[in-house]
Amino acid sequence: MRKYRIARIISQIIFFVLFFYLVFATQYNYDPDKEAVSGWLKLFFDLNPLNLFGTSLAAGVLYSTLAIGFIILILTIFFGRFFCGWICPLGSVNHFFSSFKSERREHRAKALMQSNIYKPYQSLKYYLLAILIGMAIWGSLQTGVFDPISILGRSIAMVILPAATWFVKAFLGWLWLSDIPIISTVGEKLYQISAFLFLPAKQPQFNGVFWLALIFMIIVIANRIYTRFWCRALCPVGGFLGFLASFSIFGLKNNEEACDDCNKCLMYCQGGDNPHKELPHHRSECHMCLNCLADCPRDAISFGFFEDKTKYQAKPRATRRKVIFAGLAGLLAVPTLRSGMSGSYKTSPRLIRPPGSENEEEFLSRCIRCGQCMKICPTNAIHPTMLEAGWEGIFTPYLVPVIGYCEYNCVLCGQSCPTGAIDALTVERKNGTAGDKPIHIGTAFINRSKCLPWAFDTQCIVCEEWCPTSPKAIELKTEDVIKEDGTTVTLRQPYVNPQQCNGCGACEFACPVEGEKAIYTNSVGESRNPNNEMISRRPKKVKVS
Repeated sequence: MRKYRIARIISQIIFFVLFFYLVFATQYNYDPDKEAVSGWLKLFFDLNPLNLFGTSLAAGVLYSTLAIGFIILILTIFFGRFFCGWICPLGSVNHFFSSFKSERREHRAKALMQSNIYKPYQSLKYYLLAILIGMAIWGSLQTGVFDPISILGRSIAMVILPAATWFVKAFLGWLWLSDIPIISTVGEKLYQISAFLFLPAKQPQFNGVFWLALIFMIIVIANRIYTRFWCRALCPVGGFLGFLASFSIFGLKNNEEACDDCNKCLMYCQGGDNPHKELPHHRSECHMCLNCLADCPRDAISFGFFEDKTKYQAKPRATRRKVIFAGLAGLLAVPTLRSGMSGSYKTSPRLIRPPGSENEEEFLSRCIRCGQCMKICPTNAIHPTMLEAGWEGIFTPYLVPVIGYCEYNCVLCGQSCPTGAIDALTVERKNGTAGDKPIHIGTAFINRSKCLPWAFDTQCIVCEEWCPTSPKAIELKTEDVIKEDGTTVTLRQPYVNPQQCNGCGACEFACPVEGEKAIYTNSVGESRNPNNEMISRRPKKVKVS
C-alpha cells in the first residue's frame, strides 16, 4: 500500500509547487500588446469551496469562476477530505514540518501514538466556521482571515518572496562590490542573471509584514507541538469539508480479523482520526494521507466503500448547542464591531481602496484577503490594512501613496481579484476615455505649511510634473512673493483641481519633502461612495417653508 502514500506525496509536491509558482508569477510584466491577467493565477482561490460558499452567503451572488469549487465539494462527498491531504498547499506545509522526528522524548513511540489519537480540541474548527458563517450572514466576509489558501498566499507574496529578494540583492550586491576582481565579476554576472530571471526592479515592502510573518511562523511551529494543529483545530476549510466528509461514500476500512494491535496506524496519523479498530474512526477528521495504509504490516486497513457505517463516527464531534452559540456569536459580532468608532472605515480618510473597488459594504462581503492585487501591483502601492479599515477590514487592500502610486494605465489589480471585490476595469473605463466618467479613488490636498513654494519660497514643480491626468489636476500659478529680506522672487505655486484629480497618489509619492509630505491623498471624492465628497461639492439642501 506504499504506492498510495507515494502518490499522495507526489500530488502534494505538484500542487504546492504549482501554487508557489502561480503566486510568484502574479506580477507585472510589461507587454505593449497585452495588459491582462491569466485566469490560471486565480486557480487555487477558485477551487477553494469556502470562497464559493462564503462569498455567495455574504454578497448574495455566485461569482462565475468560483463555481469550479463545486468540483471539490462533489469529490469530498465521494472520497472525504482528500483536498486537505492531497491538494491544499498550506496542508502540505504543515504535513512536511510535522513529519520531522521530535527531539523531545515525550513525542516518541507511545507518546507519539497518544498525541495522534483524536482530541476534543479538533472540534474548534467547526465552532470557528459557525462564527464565520454568522458574520457572513450580515455581509461581513471574514473567511479570508483564516482561509489556508489566503494565509499561504499572503505569506509567500508579502513575507517570503520580499525577504528572499532582499537577501539575494544584498548578497549578490556584496559580491559585486568585492575588492577581489574574480568575485566581483561573478557577483555582477549572477546579479544580472537573477535580475533577468526573477528579481523585481523595485524591492517590494508591505505594511504589517511583522504580523503576517508571525502568524505564518506560529502555524508552522505549532506542528512541532501537535501534528498539523492548524488543520486539525482551526482551519475553517477543514471544518467545512469535514462536515461534508461525514457523508462520504468511500473511505478507510479496518479488517478487524487481520489487525494484530501493533498500533502503527496511529503513529503517523495526520488527521488524528483514529484508524485503529478499537477506536471510533472519525471520518470527518481523516485527511486521506493514507499513512495508516502504508504503515500497516498486515494490510488490515484499506480504502473502499463504507459497508457497515455503525463502526464509524460519521458526524463531527461538535455539539449542536455550541455550534448554535458560535453562530449567534458571529451574528452579534458584526453589529458590535460596526457600532464602535474603531470599527468604522469612515474614521480613516487615508483608506484609499484600489480603483474599481466596490462600495465598502459590498467590498467587505467579497474580499477574501488573498493578496493577489497587492502582489501584482507594479508600483508596490497596494498593502494589507491593519486597523485602517476597522476590525472587519483587517488584511484587506488599500493604497499607501508614500510607498507607491496607482499607475495611470494599470488595471491589473481588478483583473487579478478572484471574487469581484475589485471590478475588472479596462484602461479606457478607468481613465474615462471610453465616454464614461473616470474612476476616482480619492483627492490630493496641499499642505501649504510644508510646501516648498508656499512655505519656504523655494521653486518646486515636482507634483505638477508627476500628475498623469490630462488636463493635469495640479495647476501652477505664477506669483511674485516678497521674501523676509525684502527681495521679490517669482514662484510657481501649485493648486489642486479636485474635479480633475483621480487620487492616484503620484504627486504624494514624488513630493521631495521628507517626513510628512507637502501634498497628500485621501479617499474624499472616491467614485465608489457618492457620500464621501467634500462639502463644497454636495448639492445644497433647499429649505421647505
